[in-house]
Amino acid sequence: MTRVLYHSWLDAGSRLVRIVLAEKSLEARLRLEKPWERRPDFLRLNPAGRVPVLVEDTHIFCDSIAICEYLDEAHGPLTQASDPPKEGATGPNSLIGGDLIERAEIRRLMGWFMGKFDHEVSALLINEKLLKRFLRMGEPDSSAIRSAHHNLGIHLNYIDFLAERRHYLGGAHFSMADACAAAHLSIIDYFGDIPWDRHLAARDWYMRVKSRRSLRLILQDRIPGLTPPRHYERPDF
Repeated sequence: MTRVLYHSWLDAGSRLVRIVLAEKSLEARLRLEKPWERRPDFLRLNPAGRVPVLVEDTHIFCDSIAICEYLDEAHGPLTQASDPPKEGATGPNSLIGGDLIERAEIRRLMGWFMGKFDHEVSALLINEKLLKRFLRMGEPDSSAIRSAHHNLGIHLNYIDFLAERRHYLGGAHFSMADACAAAHLSIIDYFGDIPWDRHLAARDWYMRVKSRRSLRLILQDRIPGLTPPRHYERPDF
């Protein structure tokens, strides 16, 4: 099977799909896409003009959540041997596994990070710290950055709350909820904007997630002209 993923550097949806591909031990050829260029060939794959887009042979999948749910249902177990099998309607070792209540909680958190966190934190910082620079759209808006940092603190408090009560955000096992959160936090951490010393429970959870091969692969990415902090890819900070 030929599998190609059209992705972008600091796009959380793209990172999420790459994490899930790695968790499922699925190989994919990565094609870096700059959505703002609106290439005609790319728009033929996804008229919305957004990454990620996954192409498997003649099948085209768009939208990060739709792609990840497809991969979770269609492909094999997790690669992380330390995670015991989970039974649920979606099959053993599913990233959206467990009983009805557990799956509902995982999906709630997926929506939280891919919707609320993205709107209140990631989109603001990416626009001000990355896109304006690459697209020469002027100086970053300091008020937007302050708003993103304020919102980030609220979200980190919530991650602290969850991590103090659960081994992973959605429950006892690594799930799509952790993958969604890590996809976003790995971007914010690339900018060096996370005050980990004020959110120890969140930091401990992120250390567990960073130790997984699926995230270690993501943390090797580098954007030309933009260097992450020294702790960025070290599991122990």
